[in-house]
Amino acid sequence: MFHPLRLVLALVSALFMAVPLYAQDAGSTSTVAIPEDLTPEQVDDLVARMSDDQVRAILLERLDAVAEKQAAEKADVEDPLTEISEIWAAMVASWTHVLTTAPNIITAQITAFSNFSDTFGTTGVFTLMGLVLSVLVVGFIAEKLFIFLTRRWHEATEAADEADLWGAVRYLFRRFCREIAGLIIFYVVIRAVGRGLLTTEQITYAAPFVFYLIWVPRLGAAASRFVLAPEKPQFRLVNIDDHWAKYLHRNLIGLLILIGFTLFVVRFNALNGVTGDDTRIGFWLNAAIHVYIAVIAWTAREGLSQMMLGTDPDHTKFDEEVAHYYPYFAIGVSVAIWLLVEFLVAQRDPATLRLLTSGAHFTTMFWLLIAPALDTLIRGLVRHLQPPMSGEGPLAERAYRSAKRSYIRIGRVIAGLVVVFMIARAWHLDLRNVASAGVGAEVGGAVIEFLLIIAVGYILNEVVSLWINRRLAREQTAAEALDEEAGGEGGGAGGSRLATVLPLMRITAQITIAVIFGLLALGALGINITPLLAGAGVLGLAIGFGAQKLVADIVGGVFFLIDDAFRVGEYVDVGGTMGTVEKISVRSMQLRHHRGPVHTIPYGEIQKLTNFSRDWVIMKLKFTVPFDTDPNKVKKIFKKIGAEMMEDETHKDGFLQPFKSQGVFDFDDVGMIIRGKFMAKPGKQFTLRKEIFNRVKAAFKENGIDFARREVRVAIPGLDDNENLTPEQKTAVGAAAAAQLNKDQGSA
Repeated sequence: MFHPLRLVLALVSALFMAVPLYAQDAGSTSTVAIPEDLTPEQVDDLVARMSDDQVRAILLERLDAVAEKQAAEKADVEDPLTEISEIWAAMVASWTHVLTTAPNIITAQITAFSNFSDTFGTTGVFTLMGLVLSVLVVGFIAEKLFIFLTRRWHEATEAADEADLWGAVRYLFRRFCREIAGLIIFYVVIRAVGRGLLTTEQITYAAPFVFYLIWVPRLGAAASRFVLAPEKPQFRLVNIDDHWAKYLHRNLIGLLILIGFTLFVVRFNALNGVTGDDTRIGFWLNAAIHVYIAVIAWTAREGLSQMMLGTDPDHTKFDEEVAHYYPYFAIGVSVAIWLLVEFLVAQRDPATLRLLTSGAHFTTMFWLLIAPALDTLIRGLVRHLQPPMSGEGPLAERAYRSAKRSYIRIGRVIAGLVVVFMIARAWHLDLRNVASAGVGAEVGGAVIEFLLIIAVGYILNEVVSLWINRRLAREQTAAEALDEEAGGEGGGAGGSRLATVLPLMRITAQITIAVIFGLLALGALGINITPLLAGAGVLGLAIGFGAQKLVADIVGGVFFLIDDAFRVGEYVDVGGTMGTVEKISVRSMQLRHHRGPVHTIPYGEIQKLTNFSRDWVIMKLKFTVPFDTDPNKVKKIFKKIGAEMMEDETHKDGFLQPFKSQGVFDFDDVGMIIRGKFMAKPGKQFTLRKEIFNRVKAAFKENGIDFARREVRVAIPGLDDNENLTPEQKTAVGAAAAAQLNKDQGSA
């Protein structure tokens, strides 16, 4: 019979088969070794040869191992408050150590210089200083010789006096290239001469001094002169006055010298046996750097706000807020980076300390501080590089501003990605590896991949919207604008077919991009999107069965657009509802009546659609003249007016056929009705009709032709034409005329 303990042992062995087990016999000191990779039959045979005490010992040992493993895993996941308390305690301990080692700074530096002197000897130290000075002099001579040989280019650059943007950029760029070329000559010469004159050990000390205290400040000064142009305000690229430009230029150079001095001192002490724990001089120098940055930002906050806002008249409220708070942002970044450095120093990780020694935190602070400046640069570049506005009027202006905002948003996302990648590079982080890392960086990798997908989707959405908006603005502004008379009665010319379809394309593209990249981003976070896709399929099926009318509207709209039955801006009649097509959507269209009301009509309800704005329009005009008027004379007048208007630069482009007479159309109680007609482009007919009325009136007056008027004739029996009326007869005539007038108005 199989003992229950054997079953427990078999299960435990199956779970922990890869680990060798040892059981100690209860009555002896010998142990029983459990081989690995046991089959169930072997486990059964082994248990049959063991006592119950041995089985219990193995089980207890295994349960203890499982409990220890769980306790270790639980210990790894600490309470956040406990972890924060430990971090704070470590930082406080680090600051306490700073205070306790402060008196050792002078003695430690004396020790460092003493070790340095012992390494080279007193004569060797002076020899090294002399050699370094000689190398620097040779480098400066080579740089000045290069400037002398290129003096013609230098003189041409200095003589340039172009005040426009591109002239300023060309001048500053040529000057910057000349300075950089001189610095490269200086670097190449001192490197070559230094390798020839100095030993490897001497170069170990001389190279950091030259790089941190000479090369970096001079390179920063060249870059500052390119941007701020402190001595050439007419070529300045940023919006800042002379006082603040000079102030920032001086203090940026001073800040670079202080940063270089900090890195050099830390490196020098490490080379001479004085570690950071001995004096913590790096803490004081680093704190001085951050205090210096805060002082610069606070003192020059007015100039920095000017520079951040720029000169673009189309700046937004967000741009104003960024410009106003940028100095305070700079102070906050300085404080945050200082706290980050103190936190990393308190962890005492050798790899992290090496990154700090190489200046990774300074690189991070540089890119964070320059990020708002990059935004100002993007806005300035867009302002000057964006194609000019096509067309005139409010529509073209709105399209121009919309395109500008799209360019700026795309530039901001790209600049943000550049800042993130540069900071990651400073800390030796490969974002691609982090994004595809295993369990250790699963959360961070997922978040990074999520943000990258969202950024790419956002850029793609902006690019598509920018292209469609530009094409839409071009189509709309290219169409002839309707004047007030043309829009007063409807029937205006519609837009192009592309202008009608583009808004739907934009909405469809935006929804598609949002759905695709949204699902990809959710997948990057580890969310299974298969149920979402299945749910979308089920939802689509439910909509297909439960909303057949909606499907009919959408399908009907697709075929109407394919047939090009109407376009935005055209005047149509849909089952007695008339108006101008103002807006179309996936399901319906909106008609604006010429008196103001808006009608929304689903596509599925459209049985017949009459378009009054397609290709051409015929207008027929009626003129009532007295019965004794010569129709041929009127015909000649109409023909002359039509010929004159066909030659008029203002009106000839609106005609497809000239205005001409159609002869006598009808008779009424007043006179003859003579009709004229013309064929015009849609939207031009009302302007042309108004002009034709004015010209016909003037021509009739010139030729002695009157328009027929409605008259009331009263015949009095027995009264001659030349006989004067008595007062009683006049009263009777007035009463008869009033009665007839009332009768005519009532019948009307």
